[in-house]
Amino acid sequence: MASHHRRSPRIWWAPRAPAAGAAVMATGILSVGLHLVGHEALSRVALVPACAAWILLAASFAHLLLSDRVGWATRTDTPGALTAVAATAVLGTRFSLLGWTSVAAALLALTTLLWPALLMPVVRHWGRRMPGSVFLGCVATEGLAVLGATLSAATSTAWLAHTALVIFWLGLLLCAAALMRFDVREVARGAGDHWVAGGALALSAVAGAKLIDAADSGMRLWNDDDSAVMRHATVALLAVALAAWAVLAGCEVVWPRLRYDARRWSTVFPLGMTAAATLSVAAALDVAWLEGPGQALVWITVAVWSAVAVGAGASMWAEYHGTSTQCPGDTGSGGR
Repeated sequence: MASHHRRSPRIWWAPRAPAAGAAVMATGILSVGLHLVGHEALSRVALVPACAAWILLAASFAHLLLSDRVGWATRTDTPGALTAVAATAVLGTRFSLLGWTSVAAALLALTTLLWPALLMPVVRHWGRRMPGSVFLGCVATEGLAVLGATLSAATSTAWLAHTALVIFWLGLLLCAAALMRFDVREVARGAGDHWVAGGALALSAVAGAKLIDAADSGMRLWNDDDSAVMRHATVALLAVALAAWAVLAGCEVVWPRLRYDARRWSTVFPLGMTAAATLSVAAALDVAWLEGPGQALVWITVAVWSAVAVGAGASMWAEYHGTSTQCPGDTGSGGR
């Protein structure tokens, strides 16, 4: 019988928390993208599994903290731990777009607490020739900036926008530092998290667009010269993010990697974030011709999300029943 091969849910779940964080990020940004193209019903459907996975992630995080401090400290040293920060920020942004300001504010507070606690240990353990997960420092930081700027515009709170602006520039510094440590060979051999490099750029463009929205919401946040710098920086970030998307997509054609790996959730997130960045910049800067490419990118994200979800379901079924050939180390999103 196969039943004796089954693992307990706690043992089975524990090493998969980073992949769950990436799945929340991917599904949450898919919900945002569908909202931006006007498919509100589908957007809310996507939000349900994102919230469910986030609850499991939070429960696993809290259980590990309370029951195994050494294990918790060990795991928080890896870049995959930052998926918890980014996932919380993405969900908070989606709730803000729904008008659930109190929920979004609570998630902003939680993200603000998690961000330094998880970022500092990860940065201290950065090495050389790291996978794409090294960019999660930028992703977590820019995710906080996006949520802060979104709430600032929704609540007309100037200090939130000013704080988000500082965090935005810090995120760009972290992106530059991560680029110096990224192993470029990952674009040919990476299992999926190499796409986070493009996702960090796209998320930075979204942060810029949200800061522009906050400034245009009636608050006098900065002078005209500062506004011009922000607009130019946002356009440049979007252009580089789209170029990165094209390069990474081309690498997938040249070096196809069709076997399922949990790190493919870290491919879906940058795809969705690039779509959201294109649509957000189009709205913030009133560039109508960007809407078409942005909509196309959303549906590409839907297709890839569906394929990865099917692969994840098949992998979970096989692994729970003891028939999977995937080693535990393949399921995380952490660094090497």
